[in-house]
Amino acid sequence: QVHLVESGGGSVQAGGSLSLSCTASGDHYDSYCMAWFRQPPGKEREGVAAIDTAGLAYYADSVKGRFTISKDNAKNPLYLQMNSLKPEDTAMYYCAYVPRWVVDVLDPYEYNYWGQGTQVTVSS
Repeated sequence: QVHLVESGGGSVQAGGSLSLSCTASGDHYDSYCMAWFRQPPGKEREGVAAIDTAGLAYYADSVKGRFTISKDNAKNPLYLQMNSLKPEDTAMYYCAYVPRWVVDVLDPYEYNYWGQGTQVTVSS
């Protein structure tokens, strides 16, 4: 079992920045992927950014150049630095974990463990 806890959400004006963090506890796996997903009101959950054990980062086209995912090592939290925020970035943001490498790292159905979510609201 892996337990995930997100923090760092909040409200910001368009053009501003927010940083999210996700702390994982419980079982440790040598190979894993971690990711950030978001779910706007009334819409499906979508992948935002992911990172694998090798440190390779993957981004949705909608956030490339604005968001940065990072994780220094297995023990450190997962981060999402969000810059140049837009109103369309408003959503509940979730941290996710899968204890293996996956082909489609931005597919929510690949992930086994989820945090409770943290709200990000961007006003125009």
